[in-house]
Amino acid sequence: MIPTQGARPVRDVRAVVVGAGISGIGAAVRLREAGFDDVLVLEKATQLGGTWRDNTYPGCACDVPSTLYSYSFTPNAGWSRVFAGQREILAYLRETAERYRLGELLRCGVQVLGARWDCAAGRWLLETSEGPYRAAVLVLATGPWHVPRRLEVPGIEDFDGPVFHSARWDHGVDLTGRRVTVVGGGASAVQIVPAIESRTAAVNLFQRTAQWVLPKPDLPVPAVLNRLVDHVPGARSVLRAGQYTLQEGFGYAFRHPQAARLLEAGARAHLRLAVRDGQLRGHLTPPYRLGCKRLLTSSTFYRALSQPHVHLHPTAVSAVRGNKVMGADGTTVRTDVIIEATGFHVGELPLATTLHGAHGQTLHEAWGGAPQAYLGTTVSGFPNLFLLLGPNLLGGSTSAITVLEAQLTYLIAALAHLDQGGRRVLHVRPAAQAAHNSAVQEALAGTVYNTGGCDSYYFTATGQNTFAWPWSTGRLVRRLRRFDADAYTSDTPAAPLHLPAQTRPKSGDRTAATNTEQP
Repeated sequence: MIPTQGARPVRDVRAVVVGAGISGIGAAVRLREAGFDDVLVLEKATQLGGTWRDNTYPGCACDVPSTLYSYSFTPNAGWSRVFAGQREILAYLRETAERYRLGELLRCGVQVLGARWDCAAGRWLLETSEGPYRAAVLVLATGPWHVPRRLEVPGIEDFDGPVFHSARWDHGVDLTGRRVTVVGGGASAVQIVPAIESRTAAVNLFQRTAQWVLPKPDLPVPAVLNRLVDHVPGARSVLRAGQYTLQEGFGYAFRHPQAARLLEAGARAHLRLAVRDGQLRGHLTPPYRLGCKRLLTSSTFYRALSQPHVHLHPTAVSAVRGNKVMGADGTTVRTDVIIEATGFHVGELPLATTLHGAHGQTLHEAWGGAPQAYLGTTVSGFPNLFLLLGPNLLGGSTSAITVLEAQLTYLIAALAHLDQGGRRVLHVRPAAQAAHNSAVQEALAGTVYNTGGCDSYYFTATGQNTFAWPWSTGRLVRRLRRFDADAYTSDTPAAPLHLPAQTRPKSGDRTAATNTEQP
């Protein structure tokens, strides 16, 4: 229950933003620029940064070109590489927060424990680790790459060596000369293995499913080139537009499965050139269409796996016994350190079980295991609530910042509409949300996301794709540029929302995966 009074006074603000990663920082800047000064950003960690604060593993870097991975209102002209590394991105976020004086709005070390909509007051009541807050608008910027998915197999709790997740890297553990087991084959594993193999005695990679990997042109960007681009009028905009067009080309292939064959040919050629061993190459060749899972890029992963002391085991881990890791296929390897490159729980927001809407229903209950929102941003039954990077907004090629900024434009327009005529409540109509999500699911049916023949974190256990946007990024930006007031009402919703169950087309007897990797 969310208290409204007690020993500590309730702090009343116009808007509360939960989370101080890329989304929360962007929201704070845009809200302040739009004249909304009475805003607080609550961050449970002791510093800002989100996924780029948490993921400090060796080799951690962005897989979207650096030019696209910065805010349009604060482009970074000093990226040192085509694909920026974790430290550089985190520094950029800190510099942005300092430039826009977000320290005045930011409260680090404050965890939001729950929230409840007060129909009478037309405000959100929040309980936090430092006491209650009241806010007219609640913005969730907690991100999809947040809660680590740990390796849960018999015996792992009895392993006598270090065990840690890639997002909780233990920098006190020296890997020099040690036998290291890496579990997982997604984005973090593809970056970790090449970064650590040279100093280890052995690396054993347990990879349950092969991934498509394209080469990554991760070249250094000389400072002189950055200065030259800045001095040529329009050069940086042209560079950004070119990289955007390239990324959208990948997106087009994902929406048109036949076009994905061209990318598959490139990925196969990359594998063939890098890996001479035919058996290893077979283990690294995916049995599904490219784009069905998140596309990975690396020019060092295959080379690392070809080293004599690096061993790929194409199987899941079934148990840990003493200092041995057991594979589901009977493989046994001795190890000193276990690294869980097993991704994150994706599908529901961290606050979904403690966020109560207009009728006491939690977001978790309203979603019933299949998150959905109108334009990935607002949820019927939860007035004045805005989700950033919400359901069905991302894809296999899109920069999250492009999507985020489109949502922030929509958020500012929604708040301006809320102010007109003295409105207190902005609630998306159930029919509008249902129609939007029906259209999304119908469009997804023909994409490689749904028809590629794999299990991915795009799907929930109910079999619904709740992650991917089925159209172009340009269409998303245009759709969020205009606030459609007709889709909303200023009245409190009359009844709890019961969302219809939707499932993806059957493609064999598969179980939906729920893990992913950091962006």
